[in-house]
Amino acid sequence: MKDLFASILVALGACNTAATADQVRASAPDTTTRQAKTEQIAASRRTAITEAVSRIAPAVVTVQTETVERVPVDVFEQFFGGRSGQQTNSGIGSGFIIRSNGLIVTNEHVVGGASKISVMLRDGTTYPAKLLGADETNDLAILKVDASNLPVASMGNSEELLVGEWAIAIGNPFGFVLGNTEPSVTTGVISATGRNLLGRTEGNGIYLGMIQTDASINLGNSGGPLVNANGDVIGVNSSIYTPSGGSIGLGFAIPINRARRIVDDLLEHGKVRRPWIGEKLLTPKGNNPRDVVTAGVVLQSVVPGSPAAKSGLEPGDEILTVRGKRVRNVFDWETERLDMRVGESVPLTIKRGSRERSVSVTVADLPEVSAPRVTVLRELQLTTLTPQIRAERGYRSNRGAVVVEVSDRVRDEIGLQQGDLIVQINGTPIAGATDVSRAFETYGGRSIIRLAFERNGFMYTRDFEITR
Repeated sequence: MKDLFASILVALGACNTAATADQVRASAPDTTTRQAKTEQIAASRRTAITEAVSRIAPAVVTVQTETVERVPVDVFEQFFGGRSGQQTNSGIGSGFIIRSNGLIVTNEHVVGGASKISVMLRDGTTYPAKLLGADETNDLAILKVDASNLPVASMGNSEELLVGEWAIAIGNPFGFVLGNTEPSVTTGVISATGRNLLGRTEGNGIYLGMIQTDASINLGNSGGPLVNANGDVIGVNSSIYTPSGGSIGLGFAIPINRARRIVDDLLEHGKVRRPWIGEKLLTPKGNNPRDVVTAGVVLQSVVPGSPAAKSGLEPGDEILTVRGKRVRNVFDWETERLDMRVGESVPLTIKRGSRERSVSVTVADLPEVSAPRVTVLRELQLTTLTPQIRAERGYRSNRGAVVVEVSDRVRDEIGLQQGDLIVQINGTPIAGATDVSRAFETYGGRSIIRLAFERNGFMYTRDFEITR
């Protein structure tokens, strides 16, 4: 009986052992499945966007500025003979490293007028920065910090953009309000290319041929990179269209191909060379938007001895394509001319009469000898735009300086006409006639002036130089 009982216990133990082994074998697939699912979820978190961000983020920097301005003395100090004092204002923006030796690209409006500039890397390391060059017209600037072996942003090609492809905006919106030095990321798509805008934007300038994106661009993002899904920089975040002051999904970036041209000019020549072929275009008449945007690009005149003249272009010719790209109006042409490089041979298709023909124009720098050089204030009478004048003449802009009288020379060389409304000079908004005088004094004799004006409800630009 004792042996039988022992045999039963052994049998029961064997059964339990077998049961436990079966349970282990049964649970093994569940563990394997959970682990596989965990790995699958982890892998799914790493998308093209996260890969692109990890690639570009180390090269994104925060740009801090200080600007000193004079302020009126307060009433008590004035009573005791005090004079005006100084006030220091701080600003912030973004930028990205383009060379490992410390070259950084940002917006001109981020650093313009700054008395002190510093750059902070992603890890919090801060360097004093020197402004190597700036271009108010294209709203770009180059900074230099004393450092080496810095991470560099990979450059893309803004000519190959696809409307609808991913767009990633990286920068430091609202600065250190968010509490750390890490850049933030917003995503969207390329909404459009070749956009022209002037108006309620965070940036100051008139912008031609811009990349439009619905990736949120906010205060402080200016100067940061817009990148594609590969992590390549395709644009420089520059402005937002905002009736209310906040982002509404209309962000704009300067195409990186244009930015590279500006950077090359600033580094190699110390200034930005202005592409010039010596053409003067007919300005569309009327204020019907459909008529203006479909008016074509028709030559009014050609400067003798200019590249346009040497290529055989004549008054009355209509430019149909530039580098194979269709141009439908003066805005398209201004965009294409802005992206030309000095010395480049640009193929054009023109229409003369009923025949089309191909020509090539070699782009020149805007020459000092033949560039319009005028003492503008002696030949231009302006008045500040008032609500009454605006209502009477139907201007769309709500501030600016109205051209009341203009000399024949200024009209012929610059293209200004009586009734034009000057709204910006080199990105500086014009509130009245005295602002024009102040802007001419600031920029005259030291740089090309880009003047933006409204005519028949549309914005146009002119480049010229002022003699001293």
